Parts: sequence; C-alpha cells; structure tokens
Amino acid sequence: MVRESLEQRIILAVISCVAAIGGFLFGYDTGVISGAILYIKQEYALTIFQEELIISMVSLGAILGAISGGPLCDKLGRKKIVLSSSLIFIISAIGLSLAGSINGIIGWRFLVGFAIGVSSATAPLYIAELSPRHIRGGLVTINQLFITIGILGSYLIGFLFVESQSWRIMFVIAGIPAAIQFFIMVFFPESPRYLTNVGETERAFNILKKFRATEEHARLEIAHIEKMRDTRKPHWSELLSKRVRPALLAGVGVTIIQQITGINTIIYYAPTIFEFSGVGSDKAALLATTWVGTINVLMTFVAIYLLDKVGRKPLLLFGIGGMAISLIILGIGFDQTVSKGLVGIMTLICLFVYIASFAYSLGPIGWLLNSEIYPLHIRGKAMGVATCANWVSNFIVTATFLNLINIFGKAGTFWLYGAIGILGLFFIWRRVPETKGKSLEEIEDFWK
Repeated sequence: MVRESLEQRIILAVISCVAAIGGFLFGYDTGVISGAILYIKQEYALTIFQEELIISMVSLGAILGAISGGPLCDKLGRKKIVLSSSLIFIISAIGLSLAGSINGIIGWRFLVGFAIGVSSATAPLYIAELSPRHIRGGLVTINQLFITIGILGSYLIGFLFVESQSWRIMFVIAGIPAAIQFFIMVFFPESPRYLTNVGETERAFNILKKFRATEEHARLEIAHIEKMRDTRKPHWSELLSKRVRPALLAGVGVTIIQQITGINTIIYYAPTIFEFSGVGSDKAALLATTWVGTINVLMTFVAIYLLDKVGRKPLLLFGIGGMAISLIILGIGFDQTVSKGLVGIMTLICLFVYIASFAYSLGPIGWLLNSEIYPLHIRGKAMGVATCANWVSNFIVTATFLNLINIFGKAGTFWLYGAIGILGLFFIWRRVPETKGKSLEEIEDFWK
C-alpha cells in the first residue's frame, strides 16, 4: 500500500502540534495550580472550601466550554473554535496574573476552564479529521502528549518559583503559547470532513489531497465521506437514537472512567499527597511531583508508538489494570499500621506506576476514541457531551478529594478509586470497540 511521503507526515505532525497547543495549555493550567495553591493559601489564608473551589473552578468552566464548543465546531468549523479558545487563554492568563482577590482568582480560573473545555472538545476532532487512518492514533495522541508536557511544564515552573512564591508569574506564562497557537493556526486549513458536511466538497478535496499518498486516495476518501454524509440538521435528541446511543455510551463511559479513577487528584494534589506521605518540605514534594510529570510525558510517547500497532482496547485494559493495582497498594501504604518511612517509598513507586499506566491508556485513548466513533454530522455535539461528562466527573472528583480523605481516610479513598478502576475494566471489555486501522466512516458504519 502506498503511504504518505515523509514531507506530508511532517506537515501533518506540525499541524497536529500547533492544534495541540490547546492541550499544552489544558495541562499547564490544570497542573500549575498544584504549586501555586501553596502560595495563594499562604497569602489569603484559604479555608478548605476556598482551596477546593479555586482548584475545581477550572472544571466548572470546562463543563460550560465543552457543551458550548462541541456544537459550535459543528456550526462554525473546527479551526475557528480552536482560534477562539486561544484568545480566551490569552485574556484569562493576563487576568489571573492581575487578580487582586480570592473572588478574582476564582472568576479567572473559571474563564481558563471555559477555554480548556472548548479546546478539549475541538482539537482532537480537528486532528482526527485531517489524519490518515493508519497514523490517526499517533497524531491525535499528540494532543495528550502536549497535555502531559503542559503538566510537567507547570510542575517545573512551580519548582523554579518555589523560593520567590511568584504565583502570578506562573499564571501569566500561559499566555505565551496561546499567542503562538493563534498566530500560526490562522494559516492552517479547515477540517476537510467539516467542509464536506457543509457542502464545500471541492475545497475539502483540495485540502485532503495535500495530505494523502495520491490524489486518487483523496478522491476515494472524499467519496466515502460524501456517501456517509447526513444533510439533516442535527438535533440533541439524536444523541439518544439507536444509531448514536451505543457510541455515546462507549465514549462517555471511557471519559468518566478516565476521571473517576482519580487521575486529577494526583495532578492537582500531588504535592499534598507527597506531604501526607512524609516526603519532606514543600520543595521536596514539588520535586517528587516533577518526576510524576516526567513519567507522564515519557509514557505518552510510548502510547504514540503503540496505538496504531497494538490497538486501543488492549492498551486500555492493561493500563486500567495497572492503575487499579497501584491505587490499592497505595491505599495499603497509607494504612496506619505501615511505618512512615515505608509510606514515602510506597507512595513514590505506586504513583509512578499509576501515572505510567494512565499515560499509555486512559490518558490518550479517552480523547482519541471520542474523536473517532461518532457520526460526522453530529460529531461536535457528541464530542461536546463526552467532554462535558469528563469535566463533570473531574469536578466531582477534585471537589470531594480532601473531604473523602476526612471521611474514609487516605487508604480508604485510594481503595475507592481502585475499586472503580476494576469496574471500569468490565465496562471497556463489553462496550468499547477496537478502532485501529479503520477510517472514520468505517467506524461510523460499524454502529449501524
């Protein structure tokens, strides 16, 4: 089979990287709070409720952003919505750096969340709809890679500013990559599948032939998209139709499992968890957290390599299994009968294994699957609902984590997340299809 040239693959990778800057900002803005909150708490003498509200406000904003961004990208196009999210990121980064009160911080964190929700519902779709089937998994996973790089970057920034406690600088830095994305993205093409769906088939073909091995491949792909095209105006009620419901159940299920197995409690509260385990000072906790971010990045590279070779489902099953085992052992480590020195060692090992397992499974595949499995004419709405479900779950988990520890203890809380992971294994085994090597139209046809 004739494949795309090296030049075409490089161009596709560059486009994916620029679109994925939204993922970097997603990771940076959700991760930077883990370091910044230590200093905001000192400056404003925060209560537990205020601390949880500042941290979880991004999730609330993302819920609104996701449910808005999905339908808007069906109506206005993927590219315009990605550009809009860049502008919101720039404005909110400046606003956060200038915030003069707790309410100001909360409000600007909400706007950051809105931009993250819009971006997370749109960028994976844009990349998936431009990518050839046999490298789609790797290209879409660049978005998740950038999320992990953003998280790691936020940890490093937090570590660098640990002495000066300059949390305002930590926030304003996010405006730089947002500006880069906006000014480069202007020159990139619109999604050819979106263009076909709104009747601009010739323009879609001219874009697609630049990124396919031959003009004939592009022509056949456009013909297949045209064949599957549904000219009806999509309505929200169609998400519950016999044709869409199984796909939505699979997609929403995976995104919820991605969150309720506790990943963002690790991202948001990593320094706090290390302090619980007796790692040492704030600086030592932040340094250990940086290693969590590094493993997240490295194992996402592994996912990029494996996704189009091994497939989505095997990686999901192995990864969630590793996460569940790590959480159960982590809970044992926090049990009061275990010595304090051993707690620190077990915490480090279990968190590293947990992050590694997440990074090659639920991390990238949650977003990848949802960019692949929905019918074209309602893909934005479905992706918006799935992303919204992800952020609702994120909000619930992060808003309740510290209170769960007060109720169940540290051990009981991690055991709860581990038990949810085991249930998630059964759901994925029964409900999630394999999409490796299939065109988006073939996947759509599967649900029929």
